Amino acid sequence: MIIDPQAVPDRTGTNYPASFKTRVAGRSKKRVGNAAGLKNFGVNWVTLAPGASSALRHWHEKQDEFVYIIQGELILITNDGEHILKSGMMAGFPASEVNGHHLVNRSTALAIYLEIGDRTPNDLVHYPDDDISAHDTPTGWTFTHKDGSPY
Repeated sequence: MIIDPQAVPDRTGTNYPASFKTRVAGRSKKRVGNAAGLKNFGVNWVTLAPGASSALRHWHEKQDEFVYIIQGELILITNDGEHILKSGMMAGFPASEVNGHHLVNRSTALAIYLEIGDRTPNDLVHYPDDDISAHDTPTGWTFTHKDGSPY
């Protein structure tokens, strides 16, 4: 199926608890994988405004992730520090590799990248810099404090 990303609706919200929502302000996603009817993995066309972050820094126990930079320059922040990613560059994050990561747009221009991840159920996401955990449940993502208490 052919997909024109301009024809796919933008999604600008987040399912993070309220105290974390501002951290991803300026992020917009188009679910282009869903537009193609994909079932086993997701593909998002993501736009980050200057100053925006892709997510809280995190890693998945069960799901792999991959990003491909289409336009602009982003800073990839991992356990190893900061790395510049420019148009045409890629990065992958294997499941269960304890390496928190996220992208930040520190430039003055919009940046666009493809975000690809599998849909392995019952995933657990860890956020090394914040008091939050995410659990994939049959009814959607549930967020708790690291001690398991609900938000």
